[in-house]
Amino acid sequence: MAAADELAFHEFEEATNLLAQTVNEATTRGDQLVPQQHVAVAMDSGGSYGAGDEVEESDKTALLQEEKQQPGFWTFSYYQSFFDVDTSQVLDRIKGSLLPRPGHNFVRHHLRNRPDLYGPFWICATLAFVLAVTGNLTLVLAQRRDPSIHYSPQFHKVTVAGTAIYCYAWLVPLALWGFLQWRKGVRERMGPYTFLETVCVYGYSLFVFIPTVVLWLIPVPWLQWLSGALALALSATGLVFTLWPVVREDTRLAAVLLLSVVVLLHALLATGCKFYFFQPLPLEPAAPPHQATSQPPTVLLSPPPPRSAAA
Repeated sequence: MAAADELAFHEFEEATNLLAQTVNEATTRGDQLVPQQHVAVAMDSGGSYGAGDEVEESDKTALLQEEKQQPGFWTFSYYQSFFDVDTSQVLDRIKGSLLPRPGHNFVRHHLRNRPDLYGPFWICATLAFVLAVTGNLTLVLAQRRDPSIHYSPQFHKVTVAGTAIYCYAWLVPLALWGFLQWRKGVRERMGPYTFLETVCVYGYSLFVFIPTVVLWLIPVPWLQWLSGALALALSATGLVFTLWPVVREDTRLAAVLLLSVVVLLHALLATGCKFYFFQPLPLEPAAPPHQATSQPPTVLLSPPPPRSAAA
């Protein structure tokens, strides 16, 4: 029995009283510290909010300073932003100009309020160079087939091609943008594109003519005209699909006339390049017909009679 009493649980009064006293003291201290902790948290939270407001105000101040320090249009850094594009963006915009779709706006889906001048500049430069080179190669190949054709290098075609392409890519968008701005004053619901967006649209629309000009080296007239008509249809369709959301707010007559002029100018550019740089080769000069030379009539003289020996 003694061993059983030793193994049984016993209550120790001192330990029980000590635990009860500790719990009461912890509860009292907790009640005293809770308001202080709440106050501390409130102060900390208030301080953190104040710091966040200061950070936001400093960010806004920095943004305003950057906007105020925007360079002027006469400086190089102003135009540098228009060439800040990567290869993927340029390729995506070229693909969009080659595959126009109804309801797919080139400006909204590809430019996205970030027009660039890098793509239009190099597309125009490449097209002008390819036009001049292929125009000379056409005559070289023709001379090899027919030696009677006279060929001399025509370096002036580089200047003509560059002047024509760049003037078209800048002056026509300028006139179109000015007309839309004027119509915006007449029709308040019209929201025309910016000038740089219009230049960007025209620049990328000319890309399809680069492979077309290379195909014009094939001396097959029907193939040349077929490829030219296909390129013109793709390029003009892209322009019409892009401009339609803007001009449809105008009167029907004004919208039809404007789009007709846009397509007509595009067609004049294509046909002008075809006739000037790939003009029909001169025909082989035909040999003049043989003309019988008039000769004086031949007079047959009879021999004199022989003289007699007696004489």
